[in-house]
Amino acid sequence: MQNVLQRYRADWCSFLLLWVILILGPALPLKAQVLPLEQKNTITADWLVYEPGTARLVPYVAGMHTGYKAIHQWLSVSQAQPFVIGFTAQKGLCLFLNNQLIFKADATARYTLDITQHTSDLKPVAGKYLLTVWHPEHQPNVNTFRNQVREENRTVRPDQRPFTIRARDYINQNAFILFMLLIGLIYGWLKTSYPAEFGNIFRLGAFDRSSSAKEAFLMKPVRSWSSVLFVLAFSLTMALLIAAIHTNVQHIRLFNRLFPVSQADITTKIVFYTFLVFVVILLKYLFLKVMGFIFGLEQVVQVQYREFIRTLLFLGMFLPGVLLLYLALNASSPEAILLVSNLAVSLLLIFTVLRVFASVNKKVPVLNLHLFSYLCATEVIPLAIMLKLIVFNF
Repeated sequence: MQNVLQRYRADWCSFLLLWVILILGPALPLKAQVLPLEQKNTITADWLVYEPGTARLVPYVAGMHTGYKAIHQWLSVSQAQPFVIGFTAQKGLCLFLNNQLIFKADATARYTLDITQHTSDLKPVAGKYLLTVWHPEHQPNVNTFRNQVREENRTVRPDQRPFTIRARDYINQNAFILFMLLIGLIYGWLKTSYPAEFGNIFRLGAFDRSSSAKEAFLMKPVRSWSSVLFVLAFSLTMALLIAAIHTNVQHIRLFNRLFPVSQADITTKIVFYTFLVFVVILLKYLFLKVMGFIFGLEQVVQVQYREFIRTLLFLGMFLPGVLLLYLALNASSPEAILLVSNLAVSLLLIFTVLRVFASVNKKVPVLNLHLFSYLCATEVIPLAIMLKLIVFNF
């Protein structure tokens, strides 16, 4: 009897639920799957080619469709906003929009083009425009065509903190702090192990002297272990500053081919920069020896290189202060810190050249045109190159 009552109760509940659905169902809003709208002002990977022997466009398949000099794509263009694309084009590459020439590459390079500017005088076909990429000799590489991200101008209220997108890499602060501690330990160990050399380099009175017999360890970069260690300590400090201001030497095509550096690994970048700075300082000595022989001024090479090393090492002790400033204020004032870092590097390099000029002038007058040409070749031109690579590489 109890089982019959439970079945009767279950059937009654099902009957009531069915009536509730039938009554309230029409009153509820109908929900349907929202289909994605067709994207306007967007270039996609849906390229097309003409099927041989017909006038019909078929989907382009890389690897299967080869030898085609023209590749096409239907574009939906809205006149309300720009439609900017970026691409790498070989010399002679042409772009057509509805069979009208809108672009021709004069040289192999990276280009950007606003499609919207070329649609005002054209009539769309079924609401779309046919983009044609054509090259007279080769099949065009359409894989390089990308949509360019456009920065929109936005009105910022006075009490609203502006949001800026910076094209600078994020520095791992933990690794940066560890390298700073390592620099402090290195300089502390150098002061303990080589107190005489440390005093001759970093004591202000010793720096004011024009020459000293105690500074013979600076005459050659690998004369002693102490000179090598001091140069290595400076190279590591300079490498940290270069990494901090994001000059990205590895983005330069020559360095990228010789020494590929990971963009994300800060440790690899700092080690690479340290090695690069150290090698530049060593090669500076060989460069001066060769140029001194060519100009017949071997007598000034020792003085010139000694003052070069002394000035770099002495001014290098101020770089950790700039690095601490970077760690403390870069998050809140990145533009100001970038300016201070660039000024620090510029002043270090420029003051070094001026110091070398002044020291060499005491031995041989710089007003001598022959000597002046030599100093321009060995100091001014390398200075311009270093400033270009480090400071003006943005």
